[in-house]
Amino acid sequence: MESRNPVFSRRGFTPGNGYAGFNAAPQSGSASYGNPYADNPYAQPTNPYAQGTPDLQYGMPQTAARTGVMTIDDVVSRTALTLGAVVVMAAAAWALKLPVGVGFGAGLVAMVLGLVQSFKARPTPALIIGYALCEGLFLGVVSQAYNQVAKGAPMQAVLGTMAVFAGVLIAYKTRLIRVNARFQRFALGAAVGFLLLMLANGLFAMFGGGDGLGFRSGGLGILAGIAGVLIGAMFLALDFKQVEDGVRYGAPREESWLAAFGLTLTLVWIYTELLRLIAILNSND
Repeated sequence: MESRNPVFSRRGFTPGNGYAGFNAAPQSGSASYGNPYADNPYAQPTNPYAQGTPDLQYGMPQTAARTGVMTIDDVVSRTALTLGAVVVMAAAAWALKLPVGVGFGAGLVAMVLGLVQSFKARPTPALIIGYALCEGLFLGVVSQAYNQVAKGAPMQAVLGTMAVFAGVLIAYKTRLIRVNARFQRFALGAAVGFLLLMLANGLFAMFGGGDGLGFRSGGLGILAGIAGVLIGAMFLALDFKQVEDGVRYGAPREESWLAAFGLTLTLVWIYTELLRLIAILNSND
């Protein structure tokens, strides 16, 4: 099953359903036989970025020097742009005290734009920026509503999101977290299960009243919030792996927009889960 995050279904996965070559069986000319480029998802025979003619010595394409490839600076600058758009619009929605209806309308538009981008073969900067702007309006309205219930919860959620980002990045760079095919399957399975559980809870709440199955308040709500944050942290690790592979294997520069989109989606997920968790904890005081 593909991830809801469009970055995870991109070229970082090999045709053998492995994440960045982790599930590929050793073959003649693979890294196991002394070829360090065999597990490169951007050097597979079906890779549109692999150029040149076969190298008879190593049995791999002889790639000419290419320009316009993705760099860390590209990812950082585009992520800063998308997150900046989210923050600016959230602050505007907060300052203008926009109605809840406007916020949820913007949230629906953001969801549609995100889905459209997810099903496109190439990243479209206009769609990604549009998603960020609408998502910002939604978060601004939601944050203001939560702030009335739990004073200071939005700022605590922002700091918590930054802490999760830094913690996962450090764990990833020091290899405390190893992103492989098993990790990917577990993260995707956990996310699907979590979303189905929250959907069932919402349906029970809609037709039965109250909090449905109880996963939005009390002890179960706290456990669900912690699970949501942990799932977001796993998706961050997958994001980092995708960025690392794209830079290492020479993805085109436009892919940095997709990386920024994926990181923004994940950070928004973590923020909203932390916001809800903090509100539940404050209500239990």
